[in-house]
Amino acid sequence: MRYLGYTRVSTSSQDASLQLDALIAAGVQKRDVFADVTSGSRSAIERPGMKKLLEYAQSGDTVVVWRVDRLGRSLIDVL
Repeated sequence: MRYLGYTRVSTSSQDASLQLDALIAAGVQKRDVFADVTSGSRSAIERPGMKKLLEYAQSGDTVVVWRVDRLGRSLIDVL
């Protein structure tokens, strides 16, 4: 079982370091963090970093995010 992390910021002028620090503190290895710089209005499956995360994840892995809103704006998208 691995902890896989995901960060998302909306613009390149924003910094994901707070999210990254929280993921590492939760036990995620830096090499296992996937990231996107895109609006939350894009569905999760449309984001390149999320696609890579989902392709990389295996049964038993745990996805860790700083806050659930990093995954998506709607409950449907988060699920």
